[in-house]
Amino acid sequence: MTRLLCSALAALALAACASLDTISEGEDANLMLRGADPVGYFTVGLAMPGKREFRAEHGGVTYRFANETNRRLFITRPDRYVPQFGGFCANGMAYALPIPGDTGSFKIIDGRLYLFSSRSAKQFFEMDQERNLRLARHYWESEAKDSSWRLQSWKRMLFRVPHYKSNRELAEEYQRRFGRAPG
Repeated sequence: MTRLLCSALAALALAACASLDTISEGEDANLMLRGADPVGYFTVGLAMPGKREFRAEHGGVTYRFANETNRRLFITRPDRYVPQFGGFCANGMAYALPIPGDTGSFKIIDGRLYLFSSRSAKQFFEMDQERNLRLARHYWESEAKDSSWRLQSWKRMLFRVPHYKSNRELAEEYQRRFGRAPG
């Protein structure tokens, strides 16, 4: 019984440390970007699938690359290519909500890679990009970066930030501004 309790506490402690949006696939226990090549976002402007034979470790996670050239570019300057906010949605982070990012919905801002959970989340973020980026950076540094993303999500679903807007409210605002539905 004591062993079971200790194991459960250890698992909870490990989960509390997870602040990156990774998956486990094959021999890659902490695979970032669901295997997409981070350099491809910058060189060809899209999420290119990485290959298992071209990998690199950085910050405790594994990145895959489409080719050796991209792997070498990453190794020489990893901080240039890693996704911001641990790969979580930049729009969600503006509300202190770590929501898994979609590798196909992204934007390069000031030479940095930002993911979004969907096309509409990206459009909502872009409605006030400067403010949302400032808020997202603040909440990442002050709350989310060093905490469990699941616990952070639960916390902010119960205790919303003062400026919180639901997806419905954001969609209505988008409709008013642009005369069309987001998406």
